[in-house]
Amino acid sequence: MLLESQILFRLGKMDACVDVYQKLQKSKIDSLEINLAAGLILAGKSSQVQEMMEANRIKASSSFELAYNTACSLIERNKFTDAEQLLLTARRVGQETLMDDNLAEDDIEIELAPIAVQLAYVQQLLGRSPEAMQAYTEIINRNLADESSFAIAVNNLIALKGSKDVSDNLRKLDRLKEQDASAFQLARGLDKLSPKQKEAIYTNRVLLLLHANKMDQARELVAALPDMFADSVLPVLLQAAVFVRENKASKAEEILSQFAEKFPDKSRVILLARAQVAAAAGHPQIAADSLSKIHDIQHMPATVATVVALKERAGDVDGASSVLDSAIKWWSNAMSEDGKLNVIMQEAASFKVRHGKEEDAAHLYEELVKSRGSIDALVGLVNTVARVDVDKAEAYEKKLKPLPGLKGIDVDSLEKTSGAKHIEGAPVVTEAHEEGKKEKPKRKRKRKPRYPKGFDPANPGPPPDPERWLPKRERSSYRPKRKDKRAAQVRGSQGAVAREKHEAGATSTSSSTSNSKSSQAATSKVSAEQSKPSSKSSRKKSRN
Repeated sequence: MLLESQILFRLGKMDACVDVYQKLQKSKIDSLEINLAAGLILAGKSSQVQEMMEANRIKASSSFELAYNTACSLIERNKFTDAEQLLLTARRVGQETLMDDNLAEDDIEIELAPIAVQLAYVQQLLGRSPEAMQAYTEIINRNLADESSFAIAVNNLIALKGSKDVSDNLRKLDRLKEQDASAFQLARGLDKLSPKQKEAIYTNRVLLLLHANKMDQARELVAALPDMFADSVLPVLLQAAVFVRENKASKAEEILSQFAEKFPDKSRVILLARAQVAAAAGHPQIAADSLSKIHDIQHMPATVATVVALKERAGDVDGASSVLDSAIKWWSNAMSEDGKLNVIMQEAASFKVRHGKEEDAAHLYEELVKSRGSIDALVGLVNTVARVDVDKAEAYEKKLKPLPGLKGIDVDSLEKTSGAKHIEGAPVVTEAHEEGKKEKPKRKRKRKPRYPKGFDPANPGPPPDPERWLPKRERSSYRPKRKDKRAAQVRGSQGAVAREKHEAGATSTSSSTSNSKSSQAATSKVSAEQSKPSSKSSRKKSRN
């Protein structure tokens, strides 16, 4: 039976698994309450965990595993602060227990990794995103966690970042991929993840691919999701998202409509998505029809207002009017929340007046005045009936409370006047009042000039050149260089010219000295070696 319960747990058949565990409670198997708590949580029965522990007289802190599972049940019940305290207790008890077993520090950290990830998740739910992001990053960088905890940390960190740094997030998800698979597929070591957790990872992968504009990969992954998660609505929503990204809104509306007809018990979120897609694509009639098919919200004031606005945009005034009439009838038969009926009737009357249905609007206003005694409805009734029957409007007008200060005004003479005349020019104001309004001019505070570092204002030195910012060619001191006229007289190849110069230099050097033959040879050799640079320097001197 214990083996059967574990198999059922792996298959995701939690109700059958819990039934087996409850039958085994009388057998007094060690740590049975830990597995039973996990099964209850995944079966959607988190509220029964506390009852089970009280019935068996077990404390949550008796083991770090039970404390962890109990904290998970508190998270499912939205008791995040209590869950955080219990997770801290689980981490402390776990460290003490594992240290008594003489485990190494790294092994202890790996064993307690699920607690660390869950603690970061609670911080994320409590709105402490920086703390959660830091905790996830440390878990990923240290890489001292089991494969399932590592995958959850990666997924939650990506969810926190959102659409920021899409390429880096995709690289992080690639670490969870099966190495041999061509397409994205979770590694075999992640089989312990629940179907809900796997679905979250695949969903985030598709959304990142859409943000990265990798449509081929997104289309391929989305096509494989319906077989993986047959009972979920997320695959069809992701398919619709891919179509919308490809500017195929009509195709997205079609597949959403087909799914809603095939699975009416799961149609609520699908119809909401279809309405959103249709409204964004400029199909108001399809959006209104989608909202009208959601029976549990179709008569709510917000839904009625949205449907009426959509039908009005589509030009279906009669359809919008029938939606309002249906909502009024439904709320009239309801036994509670009369305030919503008043709001809908008031808006329905205003809508009918706007579209020329004064008699229907007057009927609604009359009902509101008779049943609720609403002043706003009485005002609306007077304005509406005045267009059809003036005498009846005056009769209703007498029920309005007189405004104070209007008894001495003759209305007939006031209507005969041309109204208030506009007087040109500024209004007359007394001098004393003007002088009182004038403010004293604010004094400008003189600031000391800021000098450069090391500058002495007492000894400033020579003034800077006023032309220092001008280009050299525009300065008054600029003198252009003359061209060398000798360059134009050179004939023949370049080598021949150099050889002639060399010989001339050697002859002049030898003839200018009166030393012996050896000194003459040395002098001519030195002069020959220096002939090349000296020729350039002589040219420069001749130009100056």
